Amino acid sequence: MGSGLYKLQGLKPYTWYEVKISYPASIPASFSIQLKRGNSNLALNHNRRLLNTEKLIFRTQSLYSDGDQDGIYVLATVEPEGIVAIPHVQERQFIIFNIVCDELLLGIPHKAWWVGVLVLLCLGFAFVIPSFLPSYLLPKSQSPSSVGRNVSKAF
Repeated sequence: MGSGLYKLQGLKPYTWYEVKISYPASIPASFSIQLKRGNSNLALNHNRRLLNTEKLIFRTQSLYSDGDQDGIYVLATVEPEGIVAIPHVQERQFIIFNIVCDELLLGIPHKAWWVGVLVLLCLGFAFVIPSFLPSYLLPKSQSPSSVGRNVSKAF
């Protein structure tokens, strides 16, 4: 079992953030993360496990009030889990992982907003482009009386 304390730098006051820890699924390990504020022993652990990613969401207050002069830290703890699949091979001494802190806007990371914009553009094109197509490319509309004739009842 091992753990490390990492300082989060460059945080803005009164902003929502998401801290994630991701690691290769090929390494049998169990991770947990906790948020620590300043020198206090206050630990926030509202983590959510999603596949092989640990994640927690928090909001910064005024960064220099309530004893937070030392900043905000992430405590990452790892425990070995499972067994090594290759016989006569020793377990790893070190485990590689990444800690990412993303700023959130409406609960969505800034880096993911381009996906939403792309979806809206595609939907816009899907509604606008058919009005510019020639009529022979569009499906012919059926009258209500012709729809009833094509229906057969099978018992």
